[in-house]
Amino acid sequence: MWNADITSELTTGAYQKLIELGVKPHNITKIDVAGAFELPLGASQLINISRCDGVVALGCVIKGDTPHFDYVCDGATQGIMSVMLNSQKPIGFGLITTLNHEQALERTGGVHGHKGIEAVETVLQQLIEYQNL
Repeated sequence: MWNADITSELTTGAYQKLIELGVKPHNITKIDVAGAFELPLGASQLINISRCDGVVALGCVIKGDTPHFDYVCDGATQGIMSVMLNSQKPIGFGLITTLNHEQALERTGGVHGHKGIEAVETVLQQLIEYQNL
């Protein structure tokens, strides 16, 4: 898994937030994917197999010396949007896209918050809004 130290922290924060908000551990399903580009397929499979209410998709892409960064980020973003619209299930998009490792760390509980926790809060807020329709 790419940037495992960052994605591990995102996952830990997201899991702890779910528990803190009262989600029972047996209602949380975690799957790993190879990288950010595979997030849409993982989200789609999770929705189809587990019949979950929502998904929190977490990952990290750190820019390198080639345009690969742009293709991966764009593909992951468009893919997650497609899965969300096709499934009608909320997906918290916690994909960190930074220029360097330090910026990624700043988004896992540093000066820019914790993007894993924010992704959980987004999904839960959407689920609450759906109930109020």
